[in-house]
Amino acid sequence: MGLLDDLRAARRAAGRRHPAAPGHAAADDTQPALLLIPDISGFTRFIAEAHHPQAPHLVADLLEILIEANCLNLEVAEIQGDAILFYRLGEPPPVAELVEQCRRIFLDFQNYLQLVARDTNSELAAALHEAGLTLKIIGHYGRVSVADIREFRKLLGRDVIVAHRLLKNNVVGSEYVLLTEGYLNTQQPAEVARCFAWTRLQPSATRYDYLGDIRYFYAYLTPLRLLVQAEIDQGKLPVTCRVLARRTVAAPLSQVLRVVSNLRLRPRWLAGTTAVHYDVTKAHRPGANYKLDLYAGQIDLQVVQRLESDGHTEYVEKVAHWRLFPNALLFFRLEVVDDQHCLVTMEFRYGHVASAHRLIRKGQLQRLQRWLGQSVRQLAALFGA
Repeated sequence: MGLLDDLRAARRAAGRRHPAAPGHAAADDTQPALLLIPDISGFTRFIAEAHHPQAPHLVADLLEILIEANCLNLEVAEIQGDAILFYRLGEPPPVAELVEQCRRIFLDFQNYLQLVARDTNSELAAALHEAGLTLKIIGHYGRVSVADIREFRKLLGRDVIVAHRLLKNNVVGSEYVLLTEGYLNTQQPAEVARCFAWTRLQPSATRYDYLGDIRYFYAYLTPLRLLVQAEIDQGKLPVTCRVLARRTVAAPLSQVLRVVSNLRLRPRWLAGTTAVHYDVTKAHRPGANYKLDLYAGQIDLQVVQRLESDGHTEYVEKVAHWRLFPNALLFFRLEVVDDQHCLVTMEFRYGHVASAHRLIRKGQLQRLQRWLGQSVRQLAALFGA
């Protein structure tokens, strides 16, 4: 049978096995919920073999990337070492939105790994390469009970156990998205097939003690990773959008770099910045971590990389908690013009704009362009240019 036939047969069989669907009313206190678990494959090997003091903190950064990539308004139920249990109560999201969420998580994760891997002189980058970190993503739709235990919220029920147990399954490999019949039976088979046209969705099942056979479909994420690699081979960070501004500054590169990398000086030239606070909650993460009061809100900045070569320096910061631009990166590229001048390029890279409205996306990108332009002008003005 083809994929559509498999999906339709699964829906018919599910109807015979489960007369009460997850979204229907129940006599107990359970609620319908989507459960989504991105799990870092290669985590144990990386921690065991890296022998680098920053390895655990890099994993913390990667987990933060996964949380920041949330575009379905998912809640975090728990973080378990190398995996995050997300959930969303209520009706299941359309398959197109769920697939886009999985793609976004995977691409943001891969982009950050590739950024770290650019520093070929780093022992941490070498350890990452050896470990081959990647992601598998488990998606399930069922019923859960929500219990508040002291200050913690805990999800309980058979379907929570199913989602966790599916982290160990019969799929060969460690880079895939797996969706159970519990979710796929809520969607139209033709739409499911359309949304997975970029890969191959395959049926499978795993038998678990006390749970029986759990049927699911899985698709490898390798085509997305190959897309990432193709852009790397072209000499650029992958699958990102870019907005930039540049200006020649009347000062030597080393002097401009000292100003750019001194976060305490940001209010003097970065447009809209009123204050900078050291983030003590991330004192042991790689690079300096700061909170920036920007216009009416606050964003987090983490210095993640500084690469230098003859006549060229690149200084990179990770941006978090910028609601419309999740998992963004801020690049400062400084190039020598002559002994007393350098060209400064300020580039903002993002995966997507977190708004469904085209006019809002367009307006925010225009505002971002103005912000970058004003910032580089004010930076140049510090040096009299």
